[in-house]
Amino acid sequence: MRKRRQARSIQAESATDNNSKMLIGERRQHILSLVQRDGRVLVTELSESLGISPITIRKDLDYLEARGQVQRTHGGALSPQGSTLLDPTLKEKEHHQIREKQRIAAAAAKLVQNGQCILLDSGTTVTAVARALRQFSHLTIVTNAVNIAAELSDTDFEIVLTGGTLRKNSFSLVGPMAEDMLSQIRADILFLAVDGFDPKIGITTPNVLESRVNRAMVNASRKVVAVCDSTKFSRSSMALIVPPASIHAVITDDQIPDTAAEALRNAGVEVIIA
Repeated sequence: MRKRRQARSIQAESATDNNSKMLIGERRQHILSLVQRDGRVLVTELSESLGISPITIRKDLDYLEARGQVQRTHGGALSPQGSTLLDPTLKEKEHHQIREKQRIAAAAAKLVQNGQCILLDSGTTVTAVARALRQFSHLTIVTNAVNIAAELSDTDFEIVLTGGTLRKNSFSLVGPMAEDMLSQIRADILFLAVDGFDPKIGITTPNVLESRVNRAMVNASRKVVAVCDSTKFSRSSMALIVPPASIHAVITDDQIPDTAAEALRNAGVEVIIA
């Protein structure tokens, strides 16, 4: 009886796989690229998008976990703990977690009041925050992100660019000129993007020059608010920006791991779920 069930399962899997245009190796590489890009994948979403049975997807994830390429979780998989991030371009990141970023941006705007000086980091989530700030009539915006300055150029806001050397991946300005300028200002709120967030270690980014500018932003701000979707809590990267104790609040979505939320609250960080 058991052998017959196994045979039926194998036949069903083979029938489903035959409907796919991808070879097994190609499919697994595709899944791995999604994990590396987004930080996580869900069995249900992969099954629907690839036209593959959930049984097959789970076997693919088990295979990738055995090779140390993913970390299996209930219902899907995450990037391996401790993995170092690559440095994707702004264009590569702009279509990820769109709805989460919009909710995070709306929650961020609730912390702002007319007349304040707002410091904006680069990144797609902070770009969403910049768009949400259009509801205000009078703000001073200081940013090192060329795209954000352009995004708000048709508002009545006072826009101040830090200056510096352009990082084409992120459209951000970095280097001594940006750091010197930031040392001369005092912002009410900083909205800081996150590439990786380890609740015990802190916020990290793939680029050392970026981390130096981000640290100068933290030092220039009365209130520091990290804005990131929950996938960032499964990632870490090379350059530390600041430890959790330097962050006043984090705005994220409701998929943040309970352990991460608890660790942040224990470190005195307000966790705002958007």
